[in-house]
Amino acid sequence: MRIKPFFCLPVLCLLAYILPVTAQDNTVGPDHVYYNNIKSVKLNQAGDQLSYPMITLGGGDKLELSFDDLDNDVKNYYYTFVLCNADWTPAQINQMEYLRGFSENRIQDYRFSSIALQKYTHYSVQLPSQNGYPIKSGNYLLKVYLDSDTSQLVLTRRMLIIGNKAGVSGFIQQPVTPKLFKTHQKINFSVNTAGLNIVNPFDQLKVVILQNYRWDNAIKYPRPLFIKGNTIDYNWEVDCVMPAGKEWRWIDLRSFRLQTERVKHTDYRKDGTDVYAMPDYERGSKLYQYIKDINGLYYLATIDDYNPFYEGDYATVHFNFPVQEPYAGYDMYILGELTNYEITENNKLSFNPATRAYEGSLYLKQGFYNYEYALVDKTVEGSLPSTEYTEGNSWEAENNYTILVYYRSLGGRSDELVATVTLNSMLSRK
Repeated sequence: MRIKPFFCLPVLCLLAYILPVTAQDNTVGPDHVYYNNIKSVKLNQAGDQLSYPMITLGGGDKLELSFDDLDNDVKNYYYTFVLCNADWTPAQINQMEYLRGFSENRIQDYRFSSIALQKYTHYSVQLPSQNGYPIKSGNYLLKVYLDSDTSQLVLTRRMLIIGNKAGVSGFIQQPVTPKLFKTHQKINFSVNTAGLNIVNPFDQLKVVILQNYRWDNAIKYPRPLFIKGNTIDYNWEVDCVMPAGKEWRWIDLRSFRLQTERVKHTDYRKDGTDVYAMPDYERGSKLYQYIKDINGLYYLATIDDYNPFYEGDYATVHFNFPVQEPYAGYDMYILGELTNYEITENNKLSFNPATRAYEGSLYLKQGFYNYEYALVDKTVEGSLPSTEYTEGNSWEAENNYTILVYYRSLGGRSDELVATVTLNSMLSRK
């Protein structure tokens, strides 16, 4: 029997959608793929797969959206932007007030795969374009849909447009509370509101803290500790601490021909490839060890001088997690950007009594992937995933913390994103 994992952080409210192909999942978040034929969705700053999709309002920077359609045909994919509040609910404002140009645009850049056994069509588009672009800062939901019909949602992705009207700075430190001292990291930061018309900071300002660009475990709306003129300090030991986790597990799939140290063996079939990862063991009680990672993300790449976007192949990757005894009352899932940090049947592992291991598989494109294992209490509806036992926590772990500052003007109808900063727990540590 296992002790019930301890959950201590609030999460952002998730939007509810109806799934056309995965009806077993009752609620999904703003980052979701609605069709099983859509794979390898990436939305990032142009040219950097490991960056977060946020750009400065009017700054001229571009985001790039790309994905594969395994149907290997040509479809009419369109996209639009929806302005949202800090909690990702749609802003009660007319689209004409936050968009210029066309309200929807077609994705016209596509290319059929070559070389790969798995046939697919690779789509890409740079955002925003001159045909349609946001004119307000804030949270935006990028919606991609079929045949100019918004009811046929294909995928959605969060993106952030920053209007630099305020300043934010901070540092990371080890908590002083004995229960958190060895396992958590504390985020200390200050917001300079000199450029804002602040009458009531408790109502007009909202802050969200992301760990490694994740929204599923985000801290939202921590309370300020001090207000000194135009400076607001946040450093509560309760509100501004997060479990530090450990460095992420990894698997190198940049080549299916050459097996890396994390690949046990590979089976080649006429119509596909099966990659079997080395066993992953529980490390919750293990000592912390630094291994350079990419903080839960993945990037598409090959080592055979192929273009990974339209020449990279796919494989069924098999994962296994041996245990002495199964986690009674809990389900296990693989988490990371590779699964959108979602809890679905697609990334759930099953316990195999014959091998005494949790087993599962994902269909992945050639690239480099970070991931971890999480437990969910299946006896409690809405239970959050915990990695306390499967991975463990250590305050020394390397993490990125992104602080987002939202502001609503007097009489405003949407939350503006007025400042942001990303702090590294090693580079910004005190």
